[in-house]
Amino acid sequence: MDHGNHWYGHAHILARYCGLDPARPPRIPGVVQHGWNVLDGYGPKQPFEPGWVKFVWSDVCRRRGWAMGRRGYHSLGAPWNYLLAMEPDDGGAEERTGTIWYPFHGWEFQEVTGDHLRLIETIKEVETGPVTVCLYWLEYRNETVRRLYESAGFRVISHGVRGWRWRNTDTEFLYKQLAELRRHRRVASNRLSTAILYGASVGCAAAVYGDPMVLQEANPAFGGVTRLERLWPELHGTSIDPAVAREFAAAELGVPYVVSPEELREIFGWPLETT
Repeated sequence: MDHGNHWYGHAHILARYCGLDPARPPRIPGVVQHGWNVLDGYGPKQPFEPGWVKFVWSDVCRRRGWAMGRRGYHSLGAPWNYLLAMEPDDGGAEERTGTIWYPFHGWEFQEVTGDHLRLIETIKEVETGPVTVCLYWLEYRNETVRRLYESAGFRVISHGVRGWRWRNTDTEFLYKQLAELRRHRRVASNRLSTAILYGASVGCAAAVYGDPMVLQEANPAFGGVTRLERLWPELHGTSIDPAVAREFAAAELGVPYVVSPEELREIFGWPLETT
């Protein structure tokens, strides 16, 4: 199995949905899209073994991939959708309040550079309620960065480690993210991103504003923040139309492509009978 299938506990969620042991997800015969981007959900240099299926979230991603010359897609909907099916909102939570803010982050091989102090000031100017800042695990472990947000009076958290090479995966990552999103009224970031889609899908008012920051040696295929703003101007600003955000999230998360446990087991070649 491609180790990216374990990131954020995706394979574990899909196994649970299928009635299998979530602690020991079977092999998936392909690569599951692990996050949203302006391309097909994968990186421009993403390696694919011969015969591997590209399990993307939506038909939108499939069409973008075809435009890039790639083939072999199967739209399944985001694992996030399957988590929501298993963890429905029972309406018993406390009234939502405040904003959960996701600063644009780097990853193990690319750092983000930007003015965190400037971003903090912008957040303070816009947000009127309590703010929770959720940092990617790398930035969270960077005491210099974390303390900047803590010193500003924000509650600072991380959803956990996404994992690498099948190690250190926090399989509760998306469960934690879901719980946090459901307790906040707004979700915001300085880049149109996966977190914005997730937040909009569970009823958060969305916002995208502030210094977008720069990813070190970013691949030009992504087109930078200017491409995001050019393609989706209606999804940028301190207040986004909730209906527009929900419609965009549903399309990009592939809500119409979610399948039953029985069909998912058949697609993956997993045991058809559960114990």
